[in-house]
Amino acid sequence: MAFPATIVILPLGILFILSGLIVNIIQAVFFVLLRPLSKNCYSRINKLLTESLWLELIWLIDWWAGIKIELYTDSETLQLMGKKILGKENALVICNHRSDIDWLIGWVLAQRSGCLGSTVAIMKKEVKFLPVLGWSMWFAEYIFLERDWAKDETSLKSGFRHLEHMPFPFWLALFVEGTRFTQTKLLQAQEFAASKGLPIPRNVLIPRTKGFVTAVQSLRPFVPAIYDCTYAVPKSEASPTLVRIFKGISCPVKVQIKRHKMEELPETDDGIGQWCKDAFVAKDALLEKYSTTEIFSEQDLQQIRRHKTSILVVVCWLCLLGFLVYEFFQWTSLLSSWEGILFTVLFLLLVTVIMEIFIHSSQSERSKPPMVLPTQDPMKQKLLQT
Repeated sequence: MAFPATIVILPLGILFILSGLIVNIIQAVFFVLLRPLSKNCYSRINKLLTESLWLELIWLIDWWAGIKIELYTDSETLQLMGKKILGKENALVICNHRSDIDWLIGWVLAQRSGCLGSTVAIMKKEVKFLPVLGWSMWFAEYIFLERDWAKDETSLKSGFRHLEHMPFPFWLALFVEGTRFTQTKLLQAQEFAASKGLPIPRNVLIPRTKGFVTAVQSLRPFVPAIYDCTYAVPKSEASPTLVRIFKGISCPVKVQIKRHKMEELPETDDGIGQWCKDAFVAKDALLEKYSTTEIFSEQDLQQIRRHKTSILVVVCWLCLLGFLVYEFFQWTSLLSSWEGILFTVLFLLLVTVIMEIFIHSSQSERSKPPMVLPTQDPMKQKLLQT
């Protein structure tokens, strides 16, 4: 059942922002007082704090919108990942960056594996300034990049050194395409591939391998596996967005996971970079096959159950915040004066603005409407028709 977004965003925004501010304040206290004394203790406590906030987003995916995640993997990988290792080993996770919420789908899979709070990602630096969510990522020691390799190489290596001493297993997520997929960016990637004699992509962008190479070379000693994920949405379904999720609109998403042993990757930088490019050529072929045959993967469809932990967390936050808000209004008599009413209205406007910023930041740049290319540019005409 779909709900009007404007009716849903405000109450859910109040829940997320108030609970998030409480979490952020506690994180800040432990960051200042505990982290200098014991990074391990800080990491363990922060993992719990982070999960108490991020599980609200898991609840949105699992129980509010009812997004169905179809996981495909082979029986050997399922045996390793589903019963023995998943959530109990360090892993580098790579995936195509297809939609506005594929990072949330990754969080759901991490939560199923018991390592939501120990998931780390490499992201653009603007994200850490997002109220509540970005701050929680910063406290969780995400690695933020400026897209300036001279600076980013140092940031990456520093972040990787910190991960070596994590007191529990972690996933490190890296979107090696560097940006979200749009038709405009696909055309640019196709033009680049044609000019360089590379395989011309149709469903993915060309990976930027510098960060991946640095990650593999730095993580080899303590990360035994790479989880190679491919993400897709059925052609008959609109791509999921945060707005659609707030409306309670469900859709299936498909994820294939292949586990590669880190020790099997080449030793040289060039070899690692080529391995990454080959992995994305394989992703492109998989997605092209799905587009033409509606067969996503030859691997088995595995059942992954929704956990009720997120429901419990949301209910607990609702009870706690409901009590605190009630006591606050009783103590201040806020609604008995025009000043108090004005303060309340301004707070609600602030929540609305923050949620709009949050939604806007999750959206990929929209492609321009299709345009008719000049007939004297046969290369672009050919690429558009592929």
